[in-house]
Amino acid sequence: MDVGSRLKAARKKAGLSQRTLATRSGVSNGTISLIEQNKISPSVASLKRLLDTFAMSLSEFFGEQDIAREKRFFRAGELAEFGSGGILFRQIGANVPGRKLQILHERYLPKGDTGEQMLSHLGEEGGVVLSGKIEVTVGAETAVLTAGDAYYFDSTIPHRFRNTGQRECEIISVCTPPTF
Repeated sequence: MDVGSRLKAARKKAGLSQRTLATRSGVSNGTISLIEQNKISPSVASLKRLLDTFAMSLSEFFGEQDIAREKRFFRAGELAEFGSGGILFRQIGANVPGRKLQILHERYLPKGDTGEQMLSHLGEEGGVVLSGKIEVTVGAETAVLTAGDAYYFDSTIPHRFRNTGQRECEIISVCTPPTF
């Protein structure tokens, strides 16, 4: 996926220069330039900060399909897929208008990380580790979770996910309200 071209198109559609986007998002102008040239891949946290500047969700950024409100069942090939920083997401009902729930099938490749900058947003989130292991930091607490373990926390508390293992980690997560 050409993240750089998508970011550049979204930035231009919002009528922002790289400098303005940098100032508003807190991501350096140089970093934005490198992302747009596909010389570096942004972390999920950095990309979210950039997209929040022009009120675009990650699913809108990566999505290419419209799903009718009445759709209740989704085949594997219909799930919106996106990723960055060694993390791959498959989102259920990404383009359902007015949705109040976010359900993700997450895959953290070895060294996959949401980024050094902790995430924080309104709502709650929880998930179950299906395979592998993941280091989850919530506030000052850190735990390594393995298959069958789960988490649930207030998303306003700064948090981070990273795969410190040598194998892929797979998680099913839920967040409300949707942040992607």
